[in-house]
Order: sequence, then C-alpha cells, then structure tokens
Amino acid sequence: MRLGSSSTNSRNTYTRRYRTRAPTSEVDESLFASPNPIDVRRGNSSKSTKSPPQKHQEGATIQVVTKDLIRNIRIPFKDPSGESVILPSADFKRITSESLVLTKEERAALKEAHQKKKDEDIRNVEDRKRQIFEADLSRQENQALTELEMEARDRAQHLVKRANNLRMEQEDEIRKLNKLILGAQCQATRDVQMEEKKQIQSELTEEEQRLDAMMEVDRRRALDTVDQIDKLRKQQRIEGMQKITEQIKRQHEEKQLQDEVKELEKQQVREMQEKIILEDLEALENKRKKQECLQEEIMRINAETMQAKERRLEEERQADMRDMEYLKNKMERASVYEAEQKHLKKEKELEIARLRARQEKAKDYKAEQDELRARRNQEFKDRDWRSKQRDLAVKKAREEEMLMAARTDQVRCKEHFLSIEAGREKAEFERVLSVQKQAIVKLKEEEVKRRQKSSRHAEAIRTQVKEQELSAVAKRRELFKESERLMEEDRQRRVRLEEIKERKLQELKATGLSDKYCSDVERKARAGAL
Repeated sequence: MRLGSSSTNSRNTYTRRYRTRAPTSEVDESLFASPNPIDVRRGNSSKSTKSPPQKHQEGATIQVVTKDLIRNIRIPFKDPSGESVILPSADFKRITSESLVLTKEERAALKEAHQKKKDEDIRNVEDRKRQIFEADLSRQENQALTELEMEARDRAQHLVKRANNLRMEQEDEIRKLNKLILGAQCQATRDVQMEEKKQIQSELTEEEQRLDAMMEVDRRRALDTVDQIDKLRKQQRIEGMQKITEQIKRQHEEKQLQDEVKELEKQQVREMQEKIILEDLEALENKRKKQECLQEEIMRINAETMQAKERRLEEERQADMRDMEYLKNKMERASVYEAEQKHLKKEKELEIARLRARQEKAKDYKAEQDELRARRNQEFKDRDWRSKQRDLAVKKAREEEMLMAARTDQVRCKEHFLSIEAGREKAEFERVLSVQKQAIVKLKEEEVKRRQKSSRHAEAIRTQVKEQELSAVAKRRELFKESERLMEEDRQRRVRLEEIKERKLQELKATGLSDKYCSDVERKARAGAL
C-alpha cells in the first residue's frame, strides 16, 4: 500500500508541473488547485462526500450530427480522471481579466495616462517645494541678519556684481572697445619698437663701417703675407729643382751598375743551363738502358704466358670431348624413355575411350528417367491449375454478389445523408437570416450613437476653439508686457555700457598712454556706438 501511495503522489506531483513559456509569463496557481469540488455560491471549496458506488448510474446522452456521421455521446456525471478543478465565477473572471492581451493602442493609452499622472505629481511636488522656499525666504527677510549672514550677503552681492561685469564684458560693444584699446596699446608699443629699431639700425651702420675699416687693414696685411709666401715658395722650387737634378744623376749611375750586375747574372744562368743539359743527357742514356732490360724481361714473361695458355687450351679441348660423350649417352637414354611414354599414353587413351562409352550409356538412361518424371509432374500441375480456376470463378461470383449488395446499401445511406444535409442547410439559412437581422438592428443603433458622439465632439471642438482664442489674447498681452520689459532692460544695458566705456577710457588715460592714441580710441568708440 505504501508503494502504491508513493507512486500516486509522484504522478500527481508530475502532473502539476508546468513549463515556463517566457521569463515574464505567469500562471495562476488556482488552475493547479485540489480537484475537490467547489461550492460556487460561497466561493470556497467544500468537503467532498463519498457516495456509494452506483453501477448503473449513467449521464445524459446527446446526438451529434455531422456531414458524414451521426454519433451518440454520453456525458458522465463525474469526472473520469478525477483531476478536474471547478473554479468559482469570481476567480474565473479575475483570471480572464488578467489574461487579456492589450493592443498597441491600449498600451500606449495606459502609458500616456501613467505619464500624465506622473507629470502631475512632479508639478505638485515642485509647487510645494516652491511654496516652502518662498515661505523660508519671507521668513528670513523678516528676521534680523547676523554678521555671518551679512557677510554672506555681501559676498553674494559681490559675486553677482562680478558676474554682471563679466557678462557685460561679453557684450559686442565692450568687446569692440577692448579690441580698440588693445589695438591702441599695440600701436603705441609698435611705434616705440620702430624708434628702437631705427636707433639700432644706425648703430649697426656705424659698427659695419668700423668693421670695414678693420677688414681693409687686415686685407693689406694679408697681401703682404701672401707676397712673402710667394717668394718663399719660389725659393723652395729652385732648391727642389736642384735636388731633382742631383737625384737624376744618381739614379743614372745606379742604373749602369744594375745593368752590369744583370749581365753577370745572365752569364751565370747560361753556364748553369749547359750543366743541366749535360746532366739530362746522362739521365736519358741511363733510362734507355733500363728500358732495354725491362723489354727483355717482358718478352720472357710473354713466352711463359703463351706456353701456359696452350696447356690450358688442351685441357679445355679434352673436357669438351668428355662432355660430348656424356650428351650422346644422355640422348640415347631419352629416346628410349620417350618410346616407353608413347606406349603408355596410347594405352591410357584406349582406357579413357572405354570409360566415356560407359558414361554415355548411363546418361541416356538418366535422360529417359528425367523425361518420364517431367511428364508426370506436368500432368499433376495441369490438374491443379484447372481446380484453382474453378475455385476462382466461384469466388468471383460470390464477390460480385457482395458488391451489388454493398452498392445498394451505399445508395440508401447517401439518400439518407442528403436528406439530413438539406435539413441542416435550411437550419443554417434561418440562423444566418436571424443573425443578419440582428446585425442590421445593431448597425442602426451604432449609427445613432455615432451621430450623438459626433455632435458631442463638435461641441467640444467649439469649446476648445473659444478657449484657444482666449488664451491667444492672453498671450498677446503677455507679449506686449514682455516687449516693454525688454525695452527697459535694453535701455538699462545701454546705460551700463556707456558707464563701462567711460570707465575703460579713463583707465586707458590713467596708464600714461599718449593723448593721440586715447583720442583715437575714443573717436572710434563713439563712431561704433553711433
């Protein structure tokens, strides 16, 4: 029993598992609840009560008619599997509402509504912060300032003033004025540099003249030095020519001595050559004598070799005679053996002929027996074939009778099905007609609703147009106020610019720059302002 219960539990556990279709998919756990019946009216699961088994208890029976078949289906009172779950209507509605898949427009509408709500919350928070900040400012302004607060205020005012000055410095007119001031300063610096350059040029000219004079003195000294060097070189050339003449004479004398020495050496060489020739002649004579002795020795050796060769030829001739005698005897023995073999072969052929005659007789007898057996087998096969043909004819007649009966039944069933199909088509026509009537009524109702909606929409549009006109008037008023404010700000900016220009011109004059440059800058600044 324990084994059975454990296997049942494992099967139940396995059937309650499900696969994850997507990382964000969810499955309501109510679908995997206990298969106990649920009281729909209370929405709670009630305890199942076991009723005694009824063997003859059956459910309702319905008839299903299709195009080609009529079936009777029996609906049981109980769930055969025992695994079904009955959900209350509230849970079913909740699951269906959660399982709805929104369209793209619906998702966009929900997202837009959520964003609007979020923006509204942010605006409310910002308004609340602004109110709190204004309350803090008003509270701080009404209180007496401490030293630290006053210092912080002064620092803040200084920073604001500095920021305003920096912002004013970025104005085009101020930047042009700064450029003019820098240009004037550069021009003044350039004029000073030009004066310095002229002075340096004059000093350079004087220095070049002084250097030219010094170079002229050096040139004259160099010319004197060159003349002295030329004289020394001329003297050195004369001395060199004398030395060369002496060297030529000395070389001529040395050459004569060398010629005499060479003549003596040639004489000695000739004497040596004659001596060598005599020695060579003696050596040739000795060599000739040795060759004659060697020739005599060679002739003696050749004679001995010829004698040995004649003896070897005689021995070979006698060996050939012995071989010929042996071959002759061998051929005689071979002829005798061949005659014996021919006789044996002839006797063997006669024996083979007798055996073949016997085999032919045996083959003829066997062929007669085979022919007799074949004739008997053919007669047996003919009888068997005729019997099978009779059986086939009987079977074919029986099958034709069965086909005729089946065709008759088929025609009758087809007529029955056609009558059923006609009834079904009539019912379908009536149903379609009623559906079309309902659709026409529904279209009329929708047309009325659409007209009402159009009228409401037109009224809403007219209201929006009026609101837009009022907002446009308010915007024009705000624009007029804004233009007046901008004109006032521009006037104040002009005043500040004039003050800054005047201050910068005063600072330029205070630097000690020439009045010419200051007046030029002031004139250009006035012209640019105009």
